Amino acid sequence: MEVGLKIKAYLEENGISQTFVSKKTGIELPKLNLALNGNRRFTFPEYEMVCWALGVNTDKFLRPREPSGISV
Repeated sequence: MEVGLKIKAYLEENGISQTFVSKKTGIELPKLNLALNGNRRFTFPEYEMVCWALGVNTDKFLRPREPSGISV
């Protein structure tokens, strides 16, 4: 699942509005909505601001990438 969709699910589960996040971060609501619906990617600074606004660590919505070509 993409980061924006994970954040959107988190907002819905916790009763947090997109308007709240938009106002707290300064990210325009239409731009935020596009990212939360998977139609654009957050820049890393935007992602950092969203995490700050939600009071979560920046690793909350990220999944580590598995290195390619390495066998275990």
